[in-house]
Amino acid sequence: MILVDRINAFVKLGEFLSQFSVDSIKKKANILHNDLFFEVYETQIKRAHETNGWFDVENVCFSLQSWSEALTEENLTEWTANYAFNNKSKSVAIIMAGNIPLVGFHDILSVLISGHKVVAKVSSNDKYIIPLVAKYLQYINPEFKELIEFTEGELKGFDAVIATGSDNTARYFDYYFGKHPNIIRKNRNSVAVLTGNESKEELEALGEDIFRYYGLGCRSVSKLFVPKDYNFDSFFKAIFKYSDVINYNKYQNNYDYNKAVYLMSLFKLQENGFLMLKEDANYGSPIATLFYEYYESINGLENKLENDTDKIQCVVSNSDIKNTVAFGQSQHPKLWDYADGIDTLAFLNNL
Repeated sequence: MILVDRINAFVKLGEFLSQFSVDSIKKKANILHNDLFFEVYETQIKRAHETNGWFDVENVCFSLQSWSEALTEENLTEWTANYAFNNKSKSVAIIMAGNIPLVGFHDILSVLISGHKVVAKVSSNDKYIIPLVAKYLQYINPEFKELIEFTEGELKGFDAVIATGSDNTARYFDYYFGKHPNIIRKNRNSVAVLTGNESKEELEALGEDIFRYYGLGCRSVSKLFVPKDYNFDSFFKAIFKYSDVINYNKYQNNYDYNKAVYLMSLFKLQENGFLMLKEDANYGSPIATLFYEYYESINGLENKLENDTDKIQCVVSNSDIKNTVAFGQSQHPKLWDYADGIDTLAFLNNL
């Protein structure tokens, strides 16, 4: 299978996934293999939620919609244009996280688009949708049947590894897979830099960066950097549109628990009934909590962020800090926005 065939297959996958969006799940005409797969996807979306309460229908569909928007011929061609893929197919083991829906799909896409074979171990928290996506690819092009394997047992017969987990599991991965070519990802969090000059619309969009996937993604904003004497009133007013999040039981339970812990520990909090703000130097905040930290100058903050690159996935801001993401866009990465800043295609192409 040559590159153009692989690209065409993923374009057709994107067209199929376009039927599942946050606004609606609606069957379209002239979608390849729709009679076989559409109702199955509807069932598995519900099943994913039954198995993992954080995977509500809206968030699963948001992920499917995002992938449908990414998997266009233009995007895939632009993404792959700078790589001269060799014909030496290797087996690449992929160990996936399960914090948000389809979080491991970019690795599968990268391995397959590079012409390699996937040997995947999915997370028990996200075990329904990704195998179904792979099955659809195999119907589009039967050659994928020889290139995609899922296993629940011990990983064997692989030439390289891509593994995603926490800082603790990364040590485990490094111990077992360190002798192989590898990408091993650790904990990362995303931050937002506010200057006090943001518009209401920008702060509302920031709410999407904070609350999408209930804050469980590495691209979810978990911390704010704000100037001295920053007034949080405008921020709280702008994000009120997301107040319904507190009606989701799992989120509310975390809110209540973390609030009780903070109050018993006599921590100073600012809160609005569905989100707590706590001044803290760390990056990874608990669910329903947003850490914040004051800064003296943008230049000084930029130096800090540069020094903490290994802890940060992306920076959301409208300031002059380099490599920032616009408000509301942290959960819409491009195909070439690699996790941890590691060029996955370059790694795969050099195997």
